[in-house]
Amino acid sequence: MATPSASSSPSSRAVIARPAPRPNTAFRQLRGPLSPGEFAAAVRRAARDIGEQVSCDARYIGRVESGEIRCPNYAYERVFRHMFPDRSLADMGFAPREKVRGRAARTRGPAASGAVPPPRTGPETTTHEESDVLRRAFMTGGPAALAAGSLGLGFPRSPRRAGESEAAAVEEAVRRIRVLDDRHGADGLYRRAAQPLRAAYELLDAGSQRQSTADRLHAGAGELAISVGWLAHDSGRFADARSHYGEALATARVAGDAALEAHAFCNTAFLARDAGRPREAVRAAQAAARAARPLKSPRLMSLLALREAGGWAGLGDRRGCEEALLRAHSLFARGSSDQDPEWMSFYGEAELEGLEAQCWSALGQWRRAADHARRAAALQDPHFARNTALFTAELAGNLARVGEYEEAAAAGLRVLDLDQVQSSRIHGILDTAAGLLRPHRGSPPVGVFLERHAVPV
Repeated sequence: MATPSASSSPSSRAVIARPAPRPNTAFRQLRGPLSPGEFAAAVRRAARDIGEQVSCDARYIGRVESGEIRCPNYAYERVFRHMFPDRSLADMGFAPREKVRGRAARTRGPAASGAVPPPRTGPETTTHEESDVLRRAFMTGGPAALAAGSLGLGFPRSPRRAGESEAAAVEEAVRRIRVLDDRHGADGLYRRAAQPLRAAYELLDAGSQRQSTADRLHAGAGELAISVGWLAHDSGRFADARSHYGEALATARVAGDAALEAHAFCNTAFLARDAGRPREAVRAAQAAARAARPLKSPRLMSLLALREAGGWAGLGDRRGCEEALLRAHSLFARGSSDQDPEWMSFYGEAELEGLEAQCWSALGQWRRAADHARRAAALQDPHFARNTALFTAELAGNLARVGEYEEAAAAGLRVLDLDQVQSSRIHGILDTAAGLLRPHRGSPPVGVFLERHAVPV
């Protein structure tokens, strides 16, 4: 009879379910020579980098290392994965989340720390209390309010069910992010966009009465995850981008949304190329093409062929690259159609030229790359300031490699003139071009560019 009595008491259940703490030596090793307070400060800085909110202090680090915290809540998990991208939670000494459920785990979750969980597409693992915290975090002050004001997410407070107005708000947030990114690049947007993404997935979790609304919410949340992933990608946060793209892909699979799946694979291919995984880029581009075939959009298939070409170029496979480029041009020539996805507004002749330039650059064909990059920059719509800066920066690097130093410097100055664009990726490309031009700073045009660029001597 003792067992029923113990099980009827919440405090008894917590004691029975919780094993004796075991020191987390793996996490202690990650801290290295830093004091608990210094390491906590590093955690807070990492959280700010990815738009998370955690109130980490030395006491929290001590609780982790003592084994009192067996698994971090979702916000801390994202921060730790950002800090140690090559390690799993198990590598950090944490127990699987499914083994740490129950009252004790909930009271140490996001509601206790002031953090909010990341978006989820799998089984429900949070409490109603955590959902309320997430909703309040989105609707009230601080970074969430700034994001809502900037991105136009005007959700009603605490909806019991998501409706058409909420679905429209998510779709509008996606559009606003894309417009701001086209004009300004990702660096100033990534942190602000993370909060609306969480709110969108919270609406998805709330459910809706109409299937058509649920479908819109799945598509909108997935597209928002891709947009936030792209902001991470363009600002050099590759691990975060990979996570967001994977999240979008999972949402697409759950909803059976071929268009969203094709978009997620398209961006995954682009990221894999930039991250130095060209074979993965080829596979992801081919997977995107398989998903996209029923959509009957030649322009989409053209872009996916370019993504595949970029992977082949990264592998040094010129034949594979040229075959994919030929397909891309042939499909592009069929023109636009009503089936083209809304997110492809950036894909015109300028983008086609620019992506081909990147392929020739990866193959070491600098002159050919410069010719295509020059056309890309000249053809670009002024609205797409970020891409204008990107292709012009690549032009500068290609010209510097073929000895056209003064023209390269002129291209670099045009990029600097686009000072409204803040993109770590573009800054890195321009830094490379400046490094190539430094030995030729005796040329007045080169000297002017280097002075404005402020390359350390």
